[in-house]
Amino acid sequence: MNILEIVKYGNPVLRTKGARVAAITDEIKTLAADMVETMHAANGVGLAAQQVGQAIQLAVVDVAGVDDRPSALRVNGAEVNIDEWMPLTLINPELDLSKDKVPGDEGCLSFPEISGGVLRSVKINVKAQLLDGREVQFEAEGFLARAIQHEVDHLNGILFIDRMNSATKASLSGRLKRLQKQA
Repeated sequence: MNILEIVKYGNPVLRTKGARVAAITDEIKTLAADMVETMHAANGVGLAAQQVGQAIQLAVVDVAGVDDRPSALRVNGAEVNIDEWMPLTLINPELDLSKDKVPGDEGCLSFPEISGGVLRSVKINVKAQLLDGREVQFEAEGFLARAIQHEVDHLNGILFIDRMNSATKASLSGRLKRLQKQA
């Protein structure tokens, strides 16, 4: 496995909607494994393909061991052990978001040392393909739901700063401009 370079804010690939993954090839499996390795090396909980320069519908998430921000995962209506599903690779994910939203602080590996409040749905229904080709549907809540929403936004060219209120974004504008110039 390889640790990949994480693309920083200002790189146009971060604003690119990812193409659907038509087939789960050895290249896709290798990319997913490298993304998990890269995410863990950077101490992240999620990574989208755009963040490693690939504009496709592929994201990885791993919230195992995150004890200070609770999560829940239900498959076929039954709660499952999250750690057994992590790291989770999502291919061509589709989300159905609950109307109930909650604020929370978010960061992003493509925005080093920048974080801010973002309003996200408390509960989401996810339909996606796994690396083994199976299609899966599940419900996520809490931190896992937030992480998945963040990564699926990336797959659609949406960044977490786009979800911040104007005051929060304005307070970060100087740091964002500096980061953008370095890209």
